[in-house]
Amino acid sequence: MNSSYFVWHGDPVMFEFGPIGLPFDISIFGLVLSAILIYIGYSQLDKTYNPQPDKRRKKAKAEAKKQESLIPGTHILALVAGSLIVGQILFLIIPSPVISNIGPIEMRWYGFGFALAFILGYFLGSNMFRHAGYKQEDADALLTYLFVGTIVGARLGEVMFYNPEYYLRNPAEIVMIWRGGLASHGAFIGNILAIWLYVRKRPHITYIWVLDRMTIPFAIGGVFVRIGNFFNSEIYGLPTDFSLAVIFERVDMLPRHPSMLYEAGVGVLLFVILWGMYKYWKHQPPAGALLGTFLTVLFTGRFLIEITKVEQADFAVEWIVGMGQLLSIPLVIAGLYILISRVDWKTHGRNKATEPSA
Repeated sequence: MNSSYFVWHGDPVMFEFGPIGLPFDISIFGLVLSAILIYIGYSQLDKTYNPQPDKRRKKAKAEAKKQESLIPGTHILALVAGSLIVGQILFLIIPSPVISNIGPIEMRWYGFGFALAFILGYFLGSNMFRHAGYKQEDADALLTYLFVGTIVGARLGEVMFYNPEYYLRNPAEIVMIWRGGLASHGAFIGNILAIWLYVRKRPHITYIWVLDRMTIPFAIGGVFVRIGNFFNSEIYGLPTDFSLAVIFERVDMLPRHPSMLYEAGVGVLLFVILWGMYKYWKHQPPAGALLGTFLTVLFTGRFLIEITKVEQADFAVEWIVGMGQLLSIPLVIAGLYILISRVDWKTHGRNKATEPSA
């Protein structure tokens, strides 16, 4: 073995503490009931402080929306405390599974990278919404949609694309995301659907406008996720004598392609390209330009890097192309189609189709 290869023996866990014993048992069913009570109570408080105007009077309704009153913090605290107490008291007499201690709690590098990706993405996204004159509430709501879309899409992508036979035999493990197994192609599809649902309730924002701008947070977010994969010693490459090979001590002592770092590099390059385009067109790039570039560059890079990787889908090991490559091909084609046929490269200044409503 060549001693010049970098040996990676990093721990996927940043830190760990616990377990912490609780002074009394907490009913799990009681917590569920408390959440329901909080939801119902908050809805009633909102109706009290922000009564709905006559729906036939649209102008009055819009004016009332602008003048919504904040619910006093003391009322919210009282609602939460009261709901928690009621939930626990009720299940003192009704049998229920309980929580006796918390932990051990551990922070993993992968989870830290995932959280950092969302925080940075939220910061970038909020700025782009502000550049376009949209409200902060629009950006806040989008974060919720994307969070759910990413988790659900990534998990279902792993289940359907990479390990369908295993999860058909063990369906209960589909929801156990803490055991690993998130597919980036599935996350992308989940986000596409989440954004579609988001704009359906916001006619003043177009679908392509959101897709274009979210490519920038997606690009840099993918970098942090792939670095997290490196800490976990997962999504590694095939054995090689390439000078940049890494020995993943937690896998074996063979020098391998650090494929996840190659993908992180593509993400950095893509972020620079997209951000440069966004600034070049003074925050108003031609509709579809960022999306088409994102799809073409990211998934072309993914297709090429897959050549260096260990196949993730057990049933695809004998195929001419791997599952990751197979899923990348239509996305590259879609990106090229958008760039060649759908983007008006002569567009300058503000795109009228994406202007915020007055």
